[in-house]
This record gives sequence, structure tokens and C-alpha cells, in this order.
Amino acid sequence: MSGVIRVLHQSPAVVGQFSAQLEALNWDATTAQHQNATEADVRRALAKPKRDINDFAALISPAAKPFINQMVAESERLTLQRFGKTVSLFAPLYLSNTCANECTYCGFSMSNAIKRLTLDEEQVEREIAAIKQKGFDHILLVTGETKKVSMPYFERMLPLFKPAFSQLSMEVQPLEMEEYAQLKELGLDGVLVYQETYRRSTYLEHHLRGNKSDFNHRLDAPDRIGQAKVHKTGLGVLLGLDDWRTDSIMMAHHLRHLQKRYWRSRFSVAFPRIRPCAGGIVPKSVISDLELVQLIAAWRLFDADLEMSLSTRESPEFRNHAARMGFTTMSAESKTQPGGYAEDAKEALEQFEVSDERSVTEIANAIRAQGREVVWKDWDISFNM
Repeated sequence: MSGVIRVLHQSPAVVGQFSAQLEALNWDATTAQHQNATEADVRRALAKPKRDINDFAALISPAAKPFINQMVAESERLTLQRFGKTVSLFAPLYLSNTCANECTYCGFSMSNAIKRLTLDEEQVEREIAAIKQKGFDHILLVTGETKKVSMPYFERMLPLFKPAFSQLSMEVQPLEMEEYAQLKELGLDGVLVYQETYRRSTYLEHHLRGNKSDFNHRLDAPDRIGQAKVHKTGLGVLLGLDDWRTDSIMMAHHLRHLQKRYWRSRFSVAFPRIRPCAGGIVPKSVISDLELVQLIAAWRLFDADLEMSLSTRESPEFRNHAARMGFTTMSAESKTQPGGYAEDAKEALEQFEVSDERSVTEIANAIRAQGREVVWKDWDISFNM
């Protein structure tokens, strides 16, 4: 990156929340964990019934590559034991591509000269009808990050979705604890907040303007979600912004922190790789398909109860084997621009290119071909009252 990096004032680390813990974690020392792992470390990790973060570092290390087949087999066994022969499908719905952030890897960045669209109530109703027609009962609401699409907008829109869907999740700008609690009362079941990278210097290189440039405020959002007693929290890093192994170990620390404090909550992880988009970047740390399989299996071996989600960023060939790797949730027939399902906005820019463009019927058939059952929801509304 060149030029001066302009960032907003950074929130201080919050005592008792993960921002304070991260300050005590050294990036270089964490990198050494996976770089220095040996075959003996991998064998030791594979032999243990329960694995800690040191074991996780060994399992994602270069030393573990000869053991990937064994790891995948164990991942499948643990997934079947915990979740059965089921894979849940969901649809992401982009409510707005308006954004006040400048992020180097995202097509929604404010400096991109694109058509912007925020759906109104009538357009949302058309999207709901189009998505329900495809069979979905779990929806993920996604927006860019801007004050124009914030709590007043969410308060208007969530009541439209809850009667139509048994499970309602959001991936929007970080909010305050009281706001998450308010949205929970309106029917919110889960929140996804991806940190993108846990290396502060790299984070600031790629988040140049807007509220997202506040590293600590975003980092502590999952703590606020837990304090609001939202049912599920989703974590993720954008694989490729920095060393994907080190970022994954940092996220493992983050997960354990949250599990200890908010033990009544459920947690999920996702594995987005940098995809082409308008104004996009070249990944700093490329993760191959084989390495991604290794990472996925390592997460399942690290935590058998963890929900794992795979998006349509990945190719059909890769996703055809998702269930055997350990995934429990997949998106299908995704549209990454506002109004994409009802075709209200054919010219609106997508956030990123979709690799798996198959219909939901084709994806469901591919899942069944793996010996799995497709489920459209994983709990009833009454369970979250």
C-alpha cells in the first residue's frame, strides 16, 4: 500500500473483552507456533480426544499436510456424531450496498463509482417472496456500513422478515450491546461479525476510512453480542489479507474467550477467501484448495460442536465435497447485490463474484448425493422466545 493511511480514532482495549486479551498475544510468536510444528506435534494432536490451541496450530501447520486424509476422515466422523447427516441451507439477502467505509478488498467501498441501492419495504417484500419460493427458511441479512442503514432502518425491516423465516441472522456494521438486545426482541437469532484479520497493522492498511477502521470496536462486537444474549455469534477472517494460519490461530483464541464468557451461546465460523471484486486486491497469503481443506478439518478436530459455514464464493467442485469436510451450513443460489432475487436491481454492484452459480435445487441434489439430508431450519421460533 502507498500513501498516508487515514484512520479514525481507535477505541481503547476493553478490560475483560477480547481486545485486551489480543494485546497480550504476539503475532510473531503465534506465527512461530505453526512454522515450528513438527510431525511429532501433529501425531500427538491427532491422538488426543480433546485438542487445545497448540494442537490446532500443529494441525494447520505445513507439517500436517501428509495427514490431511486422516484429518478429513476424523472431521467427518465428528460432524456425523454431533450433527447427524444434515446440512442446513440459507440465503443471504443484501439490503443495501451503500457504505461509508473504504476497504481495499470490497466492491461496496465508498470510493467505487457504482450504482447504490437500499431496499425499501416494497422491494423487501418482493425479495422475501422470491426467496421463500426457493424453499429457504433461514435468511442472512447483509448491508454495507453506513448511518443511513442503521438501527432505525433495521427496526423497520426486521418485523417484515420474522413472520416469513424461522431463523434470522444479520451481517451488518458492529452495534452496541443495547442495540443487539433490541434487535433480539424483534426476532434476531444470530449475528456474524468477521474481523477480517487480527493483525492490527494489516487491518489498518486495508480499512482506510469509516467506522470499520476502528479495530478494537469491531473486535469487541462479539462480546457485545454475547452480553445481549443473542442466540448465535459467527466469526471469520478474510483468508488472504495476512498469514492465514496465524489469523486462524488468533480466531481460535477469540472463540475460546467467547465460549468461556457466553457459554449459553452457539458459535459458528466461516472461511471466506479473497474473491475478485471492483477495486480488489491481490491476496498477501494465498491459501490453496488443499490447504483450505486442511484448515476446515482442523477446526472440526479443535471443536466438535462448532457450526461451520461455506459460502458460494467457492466453486461447485469444492462445495460438492463440503459435507464430508465437516460443514454444517451452506449458502445456495446467492445474490450479492441488493434486489438480486426479485431482479429489482440488475445493475447494482455485487459485493464479490459468486463461484457456485447453481440453483438451490441443484445444490440440494449435490448434498443428497453425498449421503446427507437438506434441512431448511435448525430450530423452531418457539425455542428462541
